[in-house]
Amino acid sequence: MTTNDPKIVMTGIVRLSYLNCFEPKSIQGSKPKYSASIIIPKTDTDTLNKIQAAIDAAIKEGVGKFGGKIPPKGALKLPLRDGDIERDDEAYQGAMFVNANSTIQPGIVDANVQPIIERSEMYSGVYARVTLGFYAFNTNGNKGVACGLRNIQKIRDGEPLGGRVSAETEFTPFTDPFATPAGGDDFLS
Repeated sequence: MTTNDPKIVMTGIVRLSYLNCFEPKSIQGSKPKYSASIIIPKTDTDTLNKIQAAIDAAIKEGVGKFGGKIPPKGALKLPLRDGDIERDDEAYQGAMFVNANSTIQPGIVDANVQPIIERSEMYSGVYARVTLGFYAFNTNGNKGVACGLRNIQKIRDGEPLGGRVSAETEFTPFTDPFATPAGGDDFLS
């Protein structure tokens, strides 16, 4: 990564959930956004430390949004959250997470930095590295730091999240017992 902006973070290998990277999604009538929940293992202290430093940098840079002084962190809505406490979901256990979004579609590449254009390649459950941008906000009395989704590098496939399985996994080959053999008498032809 070539940026020196302390508010930009490239994660280690994380898992993506609630992934909307090809088509923006509107939530409760809001402006459509691309989004993902970034699940970070608690053992990835390097990524977690970089995110914490980026949050601190966003708070410092956003002092103007906070009335000219830095509020205590406890008074701010912060993006880094504990999956063991906030999610009743096995995928989030032993992990921290951030929800990231953007009105601009993220760049999406594979492990060899080749663009991914096939939608079926990206789904909730893939493992990836992600670049995130942190920024301060003060909207309608809500103050805090938000997380922008910049780019995604898919590293490997993972078990799909959300209980959905592929058609190839769910079905077996089927032979129609009523099928007419080739060249036979088919009443529909």
